[in-house]
Amino acid sequence: MKIIGCDFHTRYQQMAMLDEATGELIERRLDHESGEAHAFYRDLQGPVRVGIEATGPIHWFERLLAELGHELWIGDAAKIRASEVRKQKNDERDALLILDLLLAKRFPKIWVPTPAERDLRQLLWHRHKLVCMRTMLGNQLHALAMSQGLCRKKKLFTKKGRMELAGLALGPWAGRRREALLNLLDQLAAPIAELDRAVLEEANRREDAVLLMTHPGIGPVTSLAFVLAIGPITRFPRSKKIASYLGLNPTEESSGGRRRLGAISKQGNTMVRWLLIEAVYPAVRKDSALRQDYQRLKFRRGHAVAKVAIARKLAVRMYWMLRSGAEYARLVRRQGSPGATLVDASSSLG
Repeated sequence: MKIIGCDFHTRYQQMAMLDEATGELIERRLDHESGEAHAFYRDLQGPVRVGIEATGPIHWFERLLAELGHELWIGDAAKIRASEVRKQKNDERDALLILDLLLAKRFPKIWVPTPAERDLRQLLWHRHKLVCMRTMLGNQLHALAMSQGLCRKKKLFTKKGRMELAGLALGPWAGRRREALLNLLDQLAAPIAELDRAVLEEANRREDAVLLMTHPGIGPVTSLAFVLAIGPITRFPRSKKIASYLGLNPTEESSGGRRRLGAISKQGNTMVRWLLIEAVYPAVRKDSALRQDYQRLKFRRGHAVAKVAIARKLAVRMYWMLRSGAEYARLVRRQGSPGATLVDASSSLG
């Protein structure tokens, strides 16, 4: 087998290849745009294993290796970097480091979603970005209205609120800005509605997403994003791993018997974390247990900390729903350690 450690960049890659049959070591820099990389991998014979760090622009490279029948391993970039203690870092060293980890069977291989799942992620990201744009436009219109003494919050975008906004006496450029923002806001309505329908259809096709939607406050967008982000639930032996994977666990700098916890790590999928936090308010309105926890934490630590804590509880509940295959109405997770049993919901929710 030919083992290749690859330091992948947008325009080129630095590779270090060991031929196990001959013991020959080859180090080369391969250009992408000229087709040099394509030609190199097409000329390789026999079984080939390529290891690279997890990075963004590699989809074409994955397709190329799949077409040629070569094996691609994608590794955790942070763990790969942590395995090298030397401070000197360059492309050649990085490629050799990946090769050494592959040969030593210490390469931190990670789970990779299928091409179809990654395409569904693009659907969710596209919707997420359009919703963020809509929120940004709405905030600008709110600021414009409040500067003229008109404070209507969400009612600003009702029929009556828009009439009041249109009736404000503004200067020429402020009025032009108002009209442009309203036009852009209206243009986003149809694409977002279309994407919402597509997300609902895709969520209804997946049993795991349908299961999560039985939880109050969890809609098709949040459920589909959650299952696509975490992949097979068996990857996580405990619910704490889910919180860490989504960046909802606190940072820690403990030493000498003293424990110091900070803000959440914010590692992992930012969109899923944002969706879980957005799902807090509808969830606490419909779930009495979550509402009590939220009110208690809000009184002690403030609403921001309370929202994050409830978002973590939602992630843990969704984890256990997927692990047990139980709907929300039948099972909830008992408060306590991650290994606690699931109990009937009627005993705690009333």
